[in-house]
Amino acid sequence: MTELKNDRYLRALYKQPVDCTPVWMMRQAGRYLPEYRELRAQAGDFLSLCKNAELACEVTMQPLRRFDLDAAILFSDILTIPDAMGLGLYFETGEGPKFSRPITCKADVDKIGIPDPEGELQYVMNAVRTIRKELAGDVPLIGFSGSPWTLATYMVEGGTSKAFTKIKKMMYAEPQTLHALLDKLADSVISYLNAQIKAGAQSVMVFDTWGGVLTPRDYNDFSLQYMQKIVDGLIREHDGRRVPVTCSPKLRGCG
Repeated sequence: MTELKNDRYLRALYKQPVDCTPVWMMRQAGRYLPEYRELRAQAGDFLSLCKNAELACEVTMQPLRRFDLDAAILFSDILTIPDAMGLGLYFETGEGPKFSRPITCKADVDKIGIPDPEGELQYVMNAVRTIRKELAGDVPLIGFSGSPWTLATYMVEGGTSKAFTKIKKMMYAEPQTLHALLDKLADSVISYLNAQIKAGAQSVMVFDTWGGVLTPRDYNDFSLQYMQKIVDGLIREHDGRRVPVTCSPKLRGCG
């Protein structure tokens, strides 16, 4: 087991006593740091930055050099899984992520497979391994993924959305198609997060960014049950230590 100099974050998740409340930030690394902006310019674009293990490690470490934080969080993106499924992820300035081949029907769902975390997503695992080595036991490393529902919104809408018209139409007109997609995404997230744990992540999070666009009943059917499947399928002990999992829904109200 790797000894940690500061295990306050993990102790809090284990419900053990801590000397003070542990602190980490949702946007811990990013554009508020001038050193990040410089590195992003050096990489050329956001995806290139994510896919370079050394650069992703450097971005992860940058906030830890400025602030007395209790955890590091992997620098990556929630859309790595659909990108690895071959949907053609790209970013447009001022418009966010887009997919050139969005999911529109059951045939599209049938075409996509579960990505190999040490194949199409090996760059993420390489980043995890590189970051763990660089941290040298100072603080724990948090890995993460988007939730199946949140990933599906981007995949069906073809990018960011305000009204979520396309995925809601699929939800009501073709619920079985959407359930098939969500089930495949849940299996993909399980594989992806377990690989992050094996590579060195000491805690993992599932971000349900767009859970709040669902009614409570639809949230249970189309999001919560798939996060429960993920939790049930995750490795819960590794390297001699329990691995906490945190589900982070962003509930903004109903439908």
